[in-house]
Amino acid sequence: MPPPATPPGQAPESGEQPESAVRTTRRRLLANTGALLLGAAAVGLGFADARSKTTGGAGPRDRLHMLVPAAPGGGWDTVAREVQAVAQEHALTDTIEVLNVPGAAGTIGLARLINQVGRGDTLMMTGTVMMGGIETTGSPNTLRDATPIARLADDYAVLAVPADSPAERVEDLLDAWRADTAGVVVGGGSVGGTDHLLAGMLSGSAGAQASELNYIPYAGGGEAVAGALNGSLDAIVSGYTELSEQLKTGQLRALGISAPQRIPEIDIAPFREHGVDVELANWRGLFAPPGLDPEQRAELEQLTTEIHDTPEWQDTLTTNIWQDTFQIGDEFEGFVDTETSRIQRISRELGLS
Repeated sequence: MPPPATPPGQAPESGEQPESAVRTTRRRLLANTGALLLGAAAVGLGFADARSKTTGGAGPRDRLHMLVPAAPGGGWDTVAREVQAVAQEHALTDTIEVLNVPGAAGTIGLARLINQVGRGDTLMMTGTVMMGGIETTGSPNTLRDATPIARLADDYAVLAVPADSPAERVEDLLDAWRADTAGVVVGGGSVGGTDHLLAGMLSGSAGAQASELNYIPYAGGGEAVAGALNGSLDAIVSGYTELSEQLKTGQLRALGISAPQRIPEIDIAPFREHGVDVELANWRGLFAPPGLDPEQRAELEQLTTEIHDTPEWQDTLTTNIWQDTFQIGDEFEGFVDTETSRIQRISRELGLS
């Protein structure tokens, strides 16, 4: 195994894949100019307009503010722009503004959302990566403090090795972790992000101490792929879209995917088919501020349901190979509670909190 690589730089705070990894739909290209203008307006105005109205004022059908707790171009931003485009195309809301609030693994945006108590015209796009970010930053706020509205979609991470790696199966890499945990160099996205969590879960399933994991965070999926191809890494964990070209050309070999079952568009066996009980979704969803009354929450759930049910949203899921895991209400709230506890446990095992 090669010696540990020097971390190549600061990984993105959101840990989300760059937009280059997300397939652009024709609809989003057509809506892009308007989306950027609205986003710029939101940055300039902040949430002053939202705060100027009373809680009983204009609702999400008049003007919806969507907070993205990361810089433009990442995974959360991409999903938010798709939601924006569908809502505008079907006139589900008069205006939908996207506000990017990056920083501290998304927790600055979360704090902003928590402060919008009772705002029924505000949503935040987030997902698995924020749960890890909450642990790594020691944020006093968690997603349990917000109002869960809808789980929109999931994608999954792939564990892969260079073509010349002696690891032919996931069991081979687990054996290497058992023999010398720190001697196996694995790379992926940001510290505490989905890739890091999955690597910790896999090494932990081998009986290794997760805190000894030799994990190298990269600023983007392309840099991590380069590290795997130039010999800096023994293994890489990343979303399928980031690795698909190298997997197709044979430069990388997939050992497994973190999905609960096989995905028809992706010919990679889940870890469970290898006898490894590890599953982790990179889910994306929408949250509202705390303090909503039942009518406000129901209106936001209805709006997101209408977006989900459009042919354009279903096309977006297919184009990006996102899995349709739509949930609202008690079902989504229960998922968030369970997943929060699980990510907290994994983060502690990795020494991140």
